[in-house]
Amino acid sequence: MGAPPAQALRLLDAPGLASLLDVLRLDEGFTLIGPTVRDGAIVHEVILGAGDLPRGIGDEQAPGRYRLRERGDPALFGWAAPAQSYKPQLFPPRLELVQIKKTTRGLEPRDARPPVPRLALVGVRPCELAAIAVTDRVLAGGAHVDVDYAARRSAAFILAVQCGTPSGTCFCASLGTGPRARAGFDLALTELVDPHRFVVEVGSEDGARVLGRVEAGAAAPADVAAAEAVVEGARANMGRALDPRELPAKLAARPEHARWNDVAARCLGCGNCTQVCPTCFCTTLQESSELAGDAAGRARCWDSCFTTDFAYVHGGSLRPSLRARYRQWLTHKLSTWVEQFGELGCVGCGRCITWCPVGIDLTTEAAAVAGGA
Repeated sequence: MGAPPAQALRLLDAPGLASLLDVLRLDEGFTLIGPTVRDGAIVHEVILGAGDLPRGIGDEQAPGRYRLRERGDPALFGWAAPAQSYKPQLFPPRLELVQIKKTTRGLEPRDARPPVPRLALVGVRPCELAAIAVTDRVLAGGAHVDVDYAARRSAAFILAVQCGTPSGTCFCASLGTGPRARAGFDLALTELVDPHRFVVEVGSEDGARVLGRVEAGAAAPADVAAAEAVVEGARANMGRALDPRELPAKLAARPEHARWNDVAARCLGCGNCTQVCPTCFCTTLQESSELAGDAAGRARCWDSCFTTDFAYVHGGSLRPSLRARYRQWLTHKLSTWVEQFGELGCVGCGRCITWCPVGIDLTTEAAAVAGGA
């Protein structure tokens, strides 16, 4: 599929984008969650408007390496996948579920889940949209719906940005999850820097309504062509690739491949890959009680298949070795996830490669096992 028809696209200048964010925050009542610079990285947190976006900042990513750099232009979205995904906003790392208090009437439980916030997610990349679509199927599309996730997802406004600057660890193009987003957003921007402007695609009725409240002209054919060139440039400059066609079957057929021992010797078992992954959804329950003994609570917290306790049953862990735990993680993402949900559990964002302290590369490890050597 190519670019949307020109008549479906609008054009915003930089002040127009600022106005759009103001409409979302001040008129529509959304809390803006967007990219900003903190502690030497681009992270997602509450922003007040366009002035908080990382103007003129890019990044350099490689296995086990992340650095910011000056771009020398006015780009606000001139970076690749940031340190965080938008998973924490839709699937919080810790969610209080229930509190139980001892009263004169006995034990009284109450729902402890906080009110669902109205969030506008700003700068969502195509790979991130693909990840949200994956978690939609996992957490909201089956017989057992995660009601908190479903409510947060329904309340969110998504302002996507088409990718123009992939990193050295990105491989979304080979998985068909980027660099262009075609669905799953309310509005999608393609940023052009000379002069600075944004081609806007409407993806929903809410998006059309919000865009109608700011001055947005029609995108000229030259703007549409420039926007298409941005995306195609990103497609041509992916840092990595992964061929998914026969991968699930080959990984499933080689559980004793020697490469599992090799990668286990390098893996630290830290779980960074699962924490930064936008599709990992494993959790555990934590019970707590007050010292006085008159109140207790239960919370759902993120977990990781790299911990020994994750697979603990009576008598010990099912996966006592790093070899077994790494194999479980990689084969779930790239093989058994397909059996469960009909698609890969990986969207090619590259975060697991960038944020691995020892630079383990999922694409290299998967290809080595699948190659059968």
